[in-house]
Amino acid sequence: MLRFLILFSLFIHSCIAAPKAPAAAATLPAEKWLTLNGQEPAVVARGGFSGLFPESCSSANDLAISTSSPGFTMLCNLQLTKDGVGICLSDIRLDNTTTISTLFPKAQKTYKVNGQDLKGWFALDYSSDTIFSNITMVQNIYSRPSIFDGQMPISAVEDVLGTKPPKFWLSVQNDAFYMEHKLSAAEYLRSLGLRGITFISSPEIGFLKSIGRDAVRSKTKLIFEFKDPEAIEPTTNKKYSELLLNLAAIKAFASGVLVPKGYIWPIDSAKYLKPATTLVADAHKAGLEIYASGFANDMPASFNYSYDPSAEYLQFVDNGKFSVDGVITDFPPTASQAISCFSHQKGNLPKADHALVITHNGASGDYPGCTDLAYQKAVDDGADVIDCSVQMSKDGIAFCHDSADLTASTTAMTTFMTRATSVPEIQPTNGIFSFDLTWAEIQSLKPQIQSPFITKVGLARNPANKNAGKFVTLDDFLKFSKEKAVTGVLVNIQNAAYLASKKGLGIVDAVKSALTKSTLDKQSTQKVLIQSDDSSVLAGFEAVPPYTRVLSIDKEIGDAPKASVDEIKKHADAVNILRSSLVTISDSFAAGKTNIVEEMHKGNISVYVSVLRNEYVSIAFDYFSDPTIEFATFIAGNGVDGVITEFPATAMRYLRSPCSDLNKEQPYAILPAEAGSLISVANKEAQPPAIAPSPPLDAKDVIDPPLPPVANIASHNATGAPPNAPGRSGSVATTANLCLSLLAILAMGLLFATE
Repeated sequence: MLRFLILFSLFIHSCIAAPKAPAAAATLPAEKWLTLNGQEPAVVARGGFSGLFPESCSSANDLAISTSSPGFTMLCNLQLTKDGVGICLSDIRLDNTTTISTLFPKAQKTYKVNGQDLKGWFALDYSSDTIFSNITMVQNIYSRPSIFDGQMPISAVEDVLGTKPPKFWLSVQNDAFYMEHKLSAAEYLRSLGLRGITFISSPEIGFLKSIGRDAVRSKTKLIFEFKDPEAIEPTTNKKYSELLLNLAAIKAFASGVLVPKGYIWPIDSAKYLKPATTLVADAHKAGLEIYASGFANDMPASFNYSYDPSAEYLQFVDNGKFSVDGVITDFPPTASQAISCFSHQKGNLPKADHALVITHNGASGDYPGCTDLAYQKAVDDGADVIDCSVQMSKDGIAFCHDSADLTASTTAMTTFMTRATSVPEIQPTNGIFSFDLTWAEIQSLKPQIQSPFITKVGLARNPANKNAGKFVTLDDFLKFSKEKAVTGVLVNIQNAAYLASKKGLGIVDAVKSALTKSTLDKQSTQKVLIQSDDSSVLAGFEAVPPYTRVLSIDKEIGDAPKASVDEIKKHADAVNILRSSLVTISDSFAAGKTNIVEEMHKGNISVYVSVLRNEYVSIAFDYFSDPTIEFATFIAGNGVDGVITEFPATAMRYLRSPCSDLNKEQPYAILPAEAGSLISVANKEAQPPAIAPSPPLDAKDVIDPPLPPVANIASHNATGAPPNAPGRSGSVATTANLCLSLLAILAMGLLFATE
């Protein structure tokens, strides 16, 4: 236990955003909040930091206190033991949140609760001594960390009060059920004297009325909680949807209401926001505060939020028309930063850090990558540098596209399946390649948004715009970047040697020509970054001093020895490094940090990290399933010079917030996570095995052979087949292989068609 407390203390101290002393008034939002009383919306931590630890356990409570904004509220869901002791658990049953089923495997019972038969292990069947002495807690949401299971006891209400949170909220869910079994939540509260309880909520009108006088004496706010609209309220036997029609009646016994967030911002069947209801305005008109529940970073919400949990909070507190009075959340630091750091962040505020926000195929988290819409969204989001990965068409047109293979990100499979081929120099699988199609043929295709997590966990991206946008030539991309006056452009050159020798296409010359045509080679106003994984490609741009040459290191490395850094410096001014090369990940925990950034900086080489995404499944637990914390970890914690992301809006919001400036004294700061700290809190036997370090970068891996000359290849035949392609009378073996390729591509097509 002592080891646990020491480690947890170090974790809290080293990596979490602790509230600081109040700063000057100039750092606080000047606008008045649109809450009932004009004050900042409350952050209410459901069960402490239950997004990481089992609900209301000591670690969850301590972490919530350390990571939340000043004045936050701790929420405990009250359950009663057989001897009338109050414990903090959201479910009346103990099955899904504790180890009770392994201790008493045959002790299941069935009770009727609010008219429904529920089967399980119930708190009221066990004495407090049994519960506190024998039972430990587990995480009840399986996508959250399980390594803390079985380590911490259930918390009594007095335990949570003993942590002295700024405010305390007690949620009483099942008073009528307990009364049937001769237990009284009201009597339990009176035994506490309601001391230290700021809020008491319940979905039962009778209970709230029964403690009304006690609440007045203790200055405790009573909150009426709405359940599902079709559910029945036990006291009145009316549906909650009916009770919603008479808020004035609720004002007679409560000072506020608590509703699921969908009551305020409904979501349609396609998971897009519908227009807001008038509930917030109606509640405020009736003199009622209104709180919204159901916020969690790891529960997909509306596509309107682009998987950015901060964007969802802002929709409820800073939409310009209304603000809820508080949010109930499993991830209190994310709510804290949205309210304290991002609200009222209007206009193009200056960045608090020099780090560049560089796109990956434009804002490809919201639109098909490398399309006009993806680039326009990136500019609207404030990206510093927009990128174009250059591909070549069969007839020599340079255009922007993530890969030479068009199968995943276009509708090529439905149109040009017979043009599929194998190019092992580029990828191990078959594909339909841009250099085998004319520009006119490519323009006949539709772009297709890429969702990297659709197959594994079913997380699609913006399906309403799945095929939106148009493909963009390199010339048009550069023209667009000048018209929009972006800070810079990144031009990524791929497969130069293969295109020159096998296809007779000079991609390096095409890029040089486009840059000269745009006059970007003769100015210093806009940055021009030339990126490639081929040092010989970068050597071709050495004679243009304004350009920043970026070496892309596409494999995971664990170190950058001086010899490798010195070799890189001969060819490049910067490197693009995988994020897993900077912070090592083990079972979704940040296990350690390398020194690669420091080593590159010693060699005067800038470091850009890629690719950062918003989806919580791509984010380590240490970052609280919050992309903002990941940005903070790489920018403020690792000191990178740029982040490459598919969601530039999230990165820019962080960098434009005063909370990202760790040199500024302020009430709340967004601090980076410390790799290895969170995982060390778990018992040794529960921790995942240590992972072997990635190999260091070898200086020999930096050097590539000179580019071959561009081959003089005869014009392609009228069928559009690639040079030297077998004719229709090819061998049986060739035909069989092609058929197998087409079958594989057809299967891929059916998979992508379901996205």
